[in-house]
Amino acid sequence: MAEVILYHHAQGLTPGVVAFADRLRQAGHLVHTPDLFDGHTFSDLDRGMQFVKELGFSEVIERGVRAADRLPSELVYAGFSLGVPPAQKLAQTRPGAQGALFFYSCVPVSEFGSAWPKRVPVQIHAMDADPFFVTEGDIDAARSLLEEAEEAELFLYPGNQHIFADSSLPSYDETASALLMQRVLDFLATR
Repeated sequence: MAEVILYHHAQGLTPGVVAFADRLRQAGHLVHTPDLFDGHTFSDLDRGMQFVKELGFSEVIERGVRAADRLPSELVYAGFSLGVPPAQKLAQTRPGAQGALFFYSCVPVSEFGSAWPKRVPVQIHAMDADPFFVTEGDIDAARSLLEEAEEAELFLYPGNQHIFADSSLPSYDETASALLMQRVLDFLATR
């Protein structure tokens, strides 16, 4: 059994994020889903990003860090899109990390001031034509991370959706999500 902290995307802690966490729980894992937006959810990504701009990007990351402070350090850190930066920061800088799961995003390792810990395995999942992941540099950060980490995998799924594994959003892709979930469960089974 793995213990996971799963950070939501810019539309908030949606029913689809909760359903994803519940699927991991059904497989026997302990999953924490902190709400970085204090109950706010948004019907579209633009509204969510406006909220993030008002709140402050660094505040979102710090809320993610504070949510992990009360948990053991032996966690798998996971995040959807906006949730990747706090997950990546903690996986990269907090001793004891058991692994990392990044969905639709990846930040350059240099953002957090240290090298990727060699023994922290990571999976990165995104669609191969996701305009955010492909054109905003995330795919380059992911490929660099693949070179640094001892155990790293980048999975690209056919399509152009950004948040494709949240079953409560119109961007949901059932086929890609099922494969993503299987890969995540295989990853967690070894932690």
